[in-house]
Amino acid sequence: MRTLELAVAATTVAALLTGGSAQAAPVLKAAITQTSVWDSGYGADVTITNSSDTATTSWTVEFDLPSGTGISSSWSSVRTSVGQHHKFTNASFNGTVKPGGSVKFGFNASGNGLPTNCTINGASCGGTTPPADTQAPTVPTGLRTTGVTASSVSLSWTASTDNVGVTGYEVLQGGAATTVTGTSATVTGLSPATAYSFSVRAKDAAGNKSAASTAVSATTSPDTGGGETVDVSTPGQLQAALAAATEGQTIKLASGTYRGSFVVNARAGTASRPITLSGPRDAVIINDGPSGEAPSCPAPTAGWDSGYGLWIFSSPYWNLTGFTVQESKKGIVLDNSHHTTIDSVSVHHVDEEAVHFRRSSADGVIRNSVITDTGLVQPGYGEGVYLGSANSNWACHGNTGGIDRSDRVQVLGNRIGPNIAAEPIDVKEGTYEGIIRGNTFDGQGITGQNSADSWVDVKGIGYLIEDNIGTFRSPGTFANGYETHNTSTTPSLPNGCGNTWRNNRSDLGGVGQYAINITSVSKCTALPNVVYASNTVTGAVKGLTNAPVTP
Repeated sequence: MRTLELAVAATTVAALLTGGSAQAAPVLKAAITQTSVWDSGYGADVTITNSSDTATTSWTVEFDLPSGTGISSSWSSVRTSVGQHHKFTNASFNGTVKPGGSVKFGFNASGNGLPTNCTINGASCGGTTPPADTQAPTVPTGLRTTGVTASSVSLSWTASTDNVGVTGYEVLQGGAATTVTGTSATVTGLSPATAYSFSVRAKDAAGNKSAASTAVSATTSPDTGGGETVDVSTPGQLQAALAAATEGQTIKLASGTYRGSFVVNARAGTASRPITLSGPRDAVIINDGPSGEAPSCPAPTAGWDSGYGLWIFSSPYWNLTGFTVQESKKGIVLDNSHHTTIDSVSVHHVDEEAVHFRRSSADGVIRNSVITDTGLVQPGYGEGVYLGSANSNWACHGNTGGIDRSDRVQVLGNRIGPNIAAEPIDVKEGTYEGIIRGNTFDGQGITGQNSADSWVDVKGIGYLIEDNIGTFRSPGTFANGYETHNTSTTPSLPNGCGNTWRNNRSDLGGVGQYAINITSVSKCTALPNVVYASNTVTGAVKGLTNAPVTP
């Protein structure tokens, strides 16, 4: 936690004496403290203290933020923002600051710029500028290859740490550098059947860069001929292209809004020739449905519109890249569509969950994506990323021995939140051995409905959860950062067991009980959950975990 040295005692207003001594005006201080830092911003508390013998009845704090940094949310104050200037006045309940007392308000910033020109009740906060940040982040570790194609190599690594905050990473290959914000990247434009060497270094907001990591080598796949590119710019063209997609093909979205029902049904790519749907961020898919009579179990059916923004059904080996899905019943739904990669998409303002790996959609990846504002109609069903299905739905989605085995899904380097009404990630029972790494969770706006009160709810088995950053600020309902649950199923499975947490940073905002809450140790004696001491927590009511900690 880093205190921004912006605030000192405001000037004391001289009392006017009229035949006797008058009470001196309150002497206020306003200290701004960073409570958490993530790649694209930070959270801060502002503590106002009264060092005089006179109570204050109101206060106003003002400051400027540099270009590129704004305020995404604030609490316990009334905020007015004009350009880069931000003014905070007291809420109805915290205007009075008693002698020797203090009150707080807080804000979340988008961007890493720090406040300047601070005043309190019109007087300069004074103080000194925070010392220049000259400390470089630590060197990234664990660089590894996660996939190759004829023209690209996908990489992942363990997050670096920094005294202020890591803002991004540079992936180095030859004389080129690719900048990303998360802990994974895909380097494109490579030649087929060629060996390449990669390393990665971290950087912070002050421009400090770490040394390069240990290099890793990878060889691209042979060129198998590729497929054609289909350019689309209208909803009808997109529907037709999805219906006729063939292996190796790329469907390229132009900028614009695509409103309608967009379904891929039984159009499979292959490992060497996947099908790609790509577009810029301002290529926006919207489904105004649902409509028509739904079947007993969700499946593409004539006359029925599911309302899903993009539905990939029984169609493995797809790559979904770059575009946006919004204003739909659900965002992206994968059914029986294994080996699907979702990369750098945006999903927001959806009625229920944003991205769902369902009906044994195993070996998928979602990475470098941004998910906000889910559960607008059904908050208890507004998950950010949903892996598998509840056992109560296995009758429909349990297509692997009666179980939804959406196994080995990797959730890498995404930003999930704020305003995720349910959990940012919900790992359902019956799923195995996924990876949740390098994500940023903003828990503000979790509703608590349908038991949603944590960043990640783990009912699955054998998951690795590492290098994530989680924060919580009101409003919202928040019990613990990460939770396990041991759901009973038929067949019986070790649900909620065998999971591992390491190097996660948690800020519970003074509300959450534990960073990692292991519901039951006794139910997992044969396959215990493991919490490493590399996990850290601030703002916890009780502490890091209720389970034994492994060094």
